[in-house]
Amino acid sequence: TKLTEGLSNFRAMDSLMQGSLDELKRDTQHAKHALEEHIPCIHQELHNSLVSLEELSHTLPQIQSHVAEIRRIYDSGREKAKNLVTDLNWLNTEWHERWRVIIFTNHSPVSRWWTVTMRVLFAATFITFGWIAWVAIAGAYTAHRQRLVWGERLMS
Repeated sequence: TKLTEGLSNFRAMDSLMQGSLDELKRDTQHAKHALEEHIPCIHQELHNSLVSLEELSHTLPQIQSHVAEIRRIYDSGREKAKNLVTDLNWLNTEWHERWRVIIFTNHSPVSRWWTVTMRVLFAATFITFGWIAWVAIAGAYTAHRQRLVWGERLMS
């Protein structure tokens, strides 16, 4: 019985060992197949990738310079658009508002000569109207003080 039991255990162990050996052979065969089939493809893909990277390393500086040029042009266009919007806002402003900004502020978008000219004209006009108002008030005061009648007997 011990012999039968030992023989049975031996057969079971032999069967397990045979299965493991078959699995190892099958795995070895799969590994050899992968080495023969997939590794050359991987090497070819790696070579192609290295060639592509080499080409890209040569074209990358050109692309970067093109991108920098495009960015510069874009920024220039954006600046021009901002200037156009500012100019359009100035042109859409009412004339009295433009006149006020030119005369009374330092941030009007007109030339220095134009600003000085407008300020001189404003000062001359202001002084002239002030003088006319002074003469009129002084005349009215004199007429009132001397009790001159308005209408039929105007001062001449």
